[in-house]
Amino acid sequence: MTSTLQRFQSADLLADTVIERVGRNIVLGLPLGLGKANRIANALFARAMADPGINLHIFTALTLEKPRARQDLERRFVGPLSERLFKDYPELSYVAAIRSGNLPANIKINEFFFLAGSWLGIGLAQQNYISANYTHALRYLLDIGVNVVAQLVTPERDGAVSISCNPDITADLLKLRRSGKAKFVFAGEMNTELPFMGGDAQVLTGELDFTFEGPAADYPLFAPPREPVELADYAAGLHAARTIADGGTLQIGIGSSGDAVAHALTLRHRNNAEFKKLLANLNARAVTPQIDHTGIFDIGLYGCTEMFVEGLLDLYRAGVLKREVAGAVLHGGFFLGSRAFYRTLREMPESEREKFSMTAISYVNELYGDEEKKRAERVNARFINDTMMATLLGDVVSDGLENGQVVSGVGGQYNFISQGFALEGARSVIALRSHRVTKGKAQSNIRWNYGHTTIPRHLRDIIVTEYGIADLRGKSDREVISAMLSIADARFQDGLLARAKDAGKIEKSFEIPVAWRDNTPEFIAKALRPARNSGMLPAFPFGTDFTDAEQKLLPALKILKTASPMQVAGLAIRGLSSACSDNDCLSRMGLEKPAGLKERLYAALLRGALAQSRA
Repeated sequence: MTSTLQRFQSADLLADTVIERVGRNIVLGLPLGLGKANRIANALFARAMADPGINLHIFTALTLEKPRARQDLERRFVGPLSERLFKDYPELSYVAAIRSGNLPANIKINEFFFLAGSWLGIGLAQQNYISANYTHALRYLLDIGVNVVAQLVTPERDGAVSISCNPDITADLLKLRRSGKAKFVFAGEMNTELPFMGGDAQVLTGELDFTFEGPAADYPLFAPPREPVELADYAAGLHAARTIADGGTLQIGIGSSGDAVAHALTLRHRNNAEFKKLLANLNARAVTPQIDHTGIFDIGLYGCTEMFVEGLLDLYRAGVLKREVAGAVLHGGFFLGSRAFYRTLREMPESEREKFSMTAISYVNELYGDEEKKRAERVNARFINDTMMATLLGDVVSDGLENGQVVSGVGGQYNFISQGFALEGARSVIALRSHRVTKGKAQSNIRWNYGHTTIPRHLRDIIVTEYGIADLRGKSDREVISAMLSIADARFQDGLLARAKDAGKIEKSFEIPVAWRDNTPEFIAKALRPARNSGMLPAFPFGTDFTDAEQKLLPALKILKTASPMQVAGLAIRGLSSACSDNDCLSRMGLEKPAGLKERLYAALLRGALAQSRA
């Protein structure tokens, strides 16, 4: 390949050259999440802001933002954390313009997946959201005439760079360009922290048209700290771990739910007796033999996942993720994780890193293309995804609210549920927290019905909460209602049952079994608290970037965030009368020497919440 690559030390000069090349109508494709070339994007955005004659249309997903705080006490926690972990990360300029409502008419931003909850109530973002299945995003990008793709890439090595964290759509875009079916300028922003991933993520340097490189281009990658895993997460994770067969295929999600599943699988493999004991403590109810697996992993699992989450790397280290397919223990479309995650991948011997094969989303999310081979590889698959709510009839609500506001997006959830039905022996597993607490009041996440659906009930399969497993596949509506009641929080079972009876969907004589009345947070705490105290179920099973003081503050701040006004008053009174044993936490929040009434109140609230979090 004859290279016409132009190298730049300035993002501004690169942006000017892009405009000279493609003209004043720019359709810019930016990868989902981590792989965006932020400085190139910001330079193009600045040109369009300054010149109404330049039309800039950005198509992307999962715009990453530094943590945001909404009130003063939260800012005291988030501010120093953001300064420590995200200080040098260059935010995308369009974020502030969208939030302020000051995006000019010549600039349009479309996203097909939001960072969860980040754009609720923001009109410009909500109005320009495109509801798209992940595997359909490529065709939409082509339909709008993408003429520039700007992406983070690794520094050059042996005549190639790696698109590393995001071959998801770019790999297929480049294939189309090679065949003459797409025409766009490809600009790479070189980042030394990106791991050099091979396979489909490796691109000949000559395929780049422009690079922005050197010290001005480099910055720390966006690296959110790992979240604490609560006991309810662990309970659901232990139940979900029962559904996974040795020698099978696995996808798990990001965050505390995914970490809970990863840790439960690690316990199952490394400390099998304790794993089974914890299930016994939870009164794990019998399920069909096809989805009841509690043994160690002799063959191991193979990862097939749109997102290569950190928990899958932890399973590899634990000897669970070890079944190889074409020399890889995992095929993934994109990744995002902590600083330790990126560092581990960078520092791996190349021969080991090649076991984690980054590839196109069309490969992992679909069976089309090499279908026979994929079917042979993806045996006994368990695709585990999170959801916000589910109905008593098995509908799943994952991406939006009934008023039309989008929380996140469909992403690839439908793809994996579809594969769960298409592949022999495969199942889709939806993880759901049974309830949430808002202003001190518990609300069920299992509803009779809801005005928005992500996955309709004709695709209902397995739903797992902290209270157990509901196997819904092929069941009648009456059977599904009964199964969902068995994993609902006991406080809401009677109300849900009444709605089902009123609709004639279950017999009037049906009564909630006594055993289901144990579905309470208190039961979960009694079953798992000893394992928490012994260190078997730690809040951070795989480490975290939070300091010791921050780890203690997190549950206390959650208590304050979810408390009612009356509960807040009680916490303040408790804090005023409690002995101060949390100076490290107060110091971290700038309240070790409170000045004025407001700071004294904050200090009392924190002491009260810290005391309750330890109770």
